Amino acid sequence: MTTDDQNPQDMNPAEEELGFEDETTFLQVGPGEEVFEFDEDEFADPDFGEDFSEEDWERIEAAFGVEDQEHLEENLCTVAIVGRPNVGKSTLVNRFIGRREAVVEDFPGVTRDRISYLADWGGQRFWVQDTGGWDPNQKGIHGAIARQADVAMDSADVIVMVVDTKVGITETDEIMARKLQRAKVPVILVANKFDSDSQFADMAEFYALGLGDPFPVSAQHGRGGADVLDEILKSFPETPRKTSIVEGPRRVALVGKPNVGKSSLLNKFAKEERSVVDDVAGTTVDPVDSLVQLDQKLWRFVDTAGLRKKVKTASGHEYYASLRTRAAIESAEVCIMLIDSSQPVTEQDQRVLAMILDAGKALVLAFNKWDLMDEDRRSELDRELDLQLNHIPWVKRVNISAKTGRALQRLEPAMIEALDNWDRRITTGQLNNWVRETIAKNPPPMKGGRLPRVLFATQASTRPPVIVLFTTGFLDAGYRRYLERMFRESFGFDGTPVRIAVRVRERRKRK
Repeated sequence: MTTDDQNPQDMNPAEEELGFEDETTFLQVGPGEEVFEFDEDEFADPDFGEDFSEEDWERIEAAFGVEDQEHLEENLCTVAIVGRPNVGKSTLVNRFIGRREAVVEDFPGVTRDRISYLADWGGQRFWVQDTGGWDPNQKGIHGAIARQADVAMDSADVIVMVVDTKVGITETDEIMARKLQRAKVPVILVANKFDSDSQFADMAEFYALGLGDPFPVSAQHGRGGADVLDEILKSFPETPRKTSIVEGPRRVALVGKPNVGKSSLLNKFAKEERSVVDDVAGTTVDPVDSLVQLDQKLWRFVDTAGLRKKVKTASGHEYYASLRTRAAIESAEVCIMLIDSSQPVTEQDQRVLAMILDAGKALVLAFNKWDLMDEDRRSELDRELDLQLNHIPWVKRVNISAKTGRALQRLEPAMIEALDNWDRRITTGQLNNWVRETIAKNPPPMKGGRLPRVLFATQASTRPPVIVLFTTGFLDAGYRRYLERMFRESFGFDGTPVRIAVRVRERRKRK
């Protein structure tokens, strides 16, 4: 973080990310074919650059060392990993995809939704779909988890049923096997937790399931996984059951503290039970990825686990779930942050918000559970927003109810506006004209007896917009906030963070 007493020559993170160096360049640019030198006095001239084209401004950018930085569909097969709780499905998924993505913990019921991960084996890409533990007799949240597994089995090209070598066949295994015997796609039986050759005798009983030869595997130690992957590839059909959109739709992360209604909102958008929902806080563990067609566009929504107050207070699967939520924010383009409008805005909400702002993502605030509001609570909320969210006046706020569907149609236009501004670029000519006018109205404070001058301004990048000012002296944080405020007044940029970076250039001595 930049502070007012920072060394003027130190780079802040936005500048460091852009690869600027501290060296002073010998500036030689000009309009058309003519080439000539400029010094800082000429840059300060209010008429400087009046006759420049955008190509001329691009040549100035080059002299300062600034460089510019349809849906993809693919016929990918899907393999569903199914089985009763705690047989090691998520551990096997992590082996198949070659990274620790699925949340794993040594007790049943950690995975609750069906989650798809992109895998590559032998040069062939395919989807691996992790599911919650299947049990036909469960009610409530566990029944919802089982229904997600049913959907996965109905949509997969190959099904992998996982059983526990150490436990043997259970009643649930027998019921699932009878169900899979009627499946219209190949079924591969995997006997997990096979840690020693002495367990070969235990394998014999799995033939009774009627699903062919069981594959002995230890997902924890990596034993036997390659054989299963080879068999999966051999079992894939020539044409997958459905075409997958693997790239293209804008990525939206639903974020917020636990139990603010993220999964309910996703289910309302998707018009199906895509995420498991329960009144117990923390139902979602893995980020749930869904393609959803709204009124104007196709979107890729990610329902994330609710972030605890402090990651270090989380344990086990909650800790890894919080890390995946951070990763989901990093990979998203726009975040819908849900706040429970019926409860006071908390420090936990502020932590989530800070994480989104630090990641530089486009942002929409959704105040959920508006159906529970009364007049007294509305007055309290207004006061809370004035106190706690006054530093982000540029964020669009939408009052919704994921339960009743109130005002959900207002979220998509807010997301589109935020993303348009996140992607937006101001031309260099416009920007430099704005800088000269703004600084003329209110010059920066003196530093070391000198008035810092802004030589040149450019928008160095988008997503989020980063404005770089090349100056003769350091601009403190308060003045940069003033410039950001004036920038937004002139150009808008609602829904996206805007970063102002300063590069101090040493005065070139005349010979």
